[in-house]
Amino acid sequence: MESCTVVIGSTSYKSLQEMAARSGESIPAILEKAIDHYRKQQFLAEANLAYAALRNNPEAWASEIEERAAWDITLADGLGE
Repeated sequence: MESCTVVIGSTSYKSLQEMAARSGESIPAILEKAIDHYRKQQFLAEANLAYAALRNNPEAWASEIEERAAWDITLADGLGE
C-alpha cells in the first residue's frame, strides 16, 4: 500500500491514538474507515440535495413520476411473490 504524510492537529492525533488503543486497530486503519464514512456521508448529502431540487421543480418531478409509473409495469412480470 502506498503511503503519504498528512499533518493533523495534536488533539486529533491524541484522539486517534486513544481509538487505536481501545480498538486494537492501527491509526491508518481508523483513518481509512473515517474517510470512507465521511465519503459516504457526503455522497448521501449530495444525493439528498439533488432529490430536493428535483422535488422543487414541478416539471422535472412530473417526469420522474411518469418514469416511475413506466417502471412499475416490471412488478407485474408474472413471477410469484
